[in-house]
Amino acid sequence: MMRALQTLVMALACLAFTGVLATSIWTISGNPTPVNLTQLLTENMGRSGVEHPVTAVLLNFRSYDTLLEIGVLVIAGIAGISMAKTASLEDPAMRTSDSLLYALQRWFVPLMLVLAGYLLWAGADRPGGAFQAGAVLAATGVLMRLGGSPMEFLRPGLMLRLGLALGFTVFLLVAVASAIGGDAFLAYPPGMTKALIVVIETVLTLSIAMVLLALFVSAPVNDAEDPEEGAPS
Repeated sequence: MMRALQTLVMALACLAFTGVLATSIWTISGNPTPVNLTQLLTENMGRSGVEHPVTAVLLNFRSYDTLLEIGVLVIAGIAGISMAKTASLEDPAMRTSDSLLYALQRWFVPLMLVLAGYLLWAGADRPGGAFQAGAVLAATGVLMRLGGSPMEFLRPGLMLRLGLALGFTVFLLVAVASAIGGDAFLAYPPGMTKALIVVIETVLTLSIAMVLLALFVSAPVNDAEDPEEGAPS
C-alpha cells in the first residue's frame, strides 16, 4: 500500500512538472516579438564589466545557469568522494621513484600553473576563464598524483571541504548580498562588477580544479586481469 502511494505521488509530481515545463515552452514560443540576442549582447557589453562576450554571458547576463552548473559540479565531487573505497584520496601507493617522471614534473608543473593563471586572467577580454583554468589546474594535480607527489589537501579535513565548496559559496554570497541590498539576485553593484567577476572566477578556478581532481582520484580502479590466451571468458 505504501509503495503504491509513493509511486502515485511521484507520478503526480512528474505530471505537474511536465505541465509547468510545457506551459513555459508554449508561452515562450508564443512570443510574437523576435529577439536578436547578438545585438542585445553587443548593446549591453558596456555594463557587463568585462570585454569578452562569453565571459559576459557566463558571469553576468546568464549567471543563474553558471551558478547552478557549479552547484552540480560540487554535488558530483561530493558524491564521487563518498563512493571512494579509501578513507583518504591521497594514496601513498601511487608514489614512485621514477626519475624521468619526476624530472618532467619539475618542468611541467610550474608551466601548467602559469598557464592556468594566464587563462584565468585572460578570460576578461579573450578566450579563457575559470573553467579552462580549472581544467588545466586539475590536469596539473593529475600529473602530480601520477608522479607520486604528496597531496595533503586531498586528505579529509577542512582544506578538502573548503576547496570543493569555496567557489559555489562565494558565488552564492555575492548573489544573496545583491538581493539583500535591494537589487536583483546576482546583480553586481555599479563600479564593482569587474572586481566581483574576477574574485568569483578566481575561487571558481580553485573549486573546479578540486572537483575534477577529486573525481579522478576517487574513481574506482578495475583490478580485473585480462584472461590468458585460450582461457574461457
